[in-house]
Amino acid sequence: MARRGGMDWPGLMRAGLRGLGLTPEAFWRLTPAELALMLGAEAGAGPLTRARLEDLARQWPDLPATRAQEPAAPAAAQDMDEQDMDEQDMEGIGDG
Repeated sequence: MARRGGMDWPGLMRAGLRGLGLTPEAFWRLTPAELALMLGAEAGAGPLTRARLEDLARQWPDLPATRAQEPAAPAAAQDMDEQDMDEQDMEGIGDG
């Protein structure tokens, strides 16, 4: 939208008046940011395509988890494991 030395007013006016069908009064009431939004210049990224997803996967590959990165087991599962271990220890007592 900007050109060397400032704004491209003729181009912006053509886009606003002809392209968007604005009246001159409506055009001149807009801020540059509002006009840019209406023209789609600030629309942001488009939808994620398969090709873009593959590019991202190459840039940021999934790495195998190390022991420190593995999520901890839920507390109920930890309690169950400790209870099972206590029962196994008790089974061995008195078998001598």
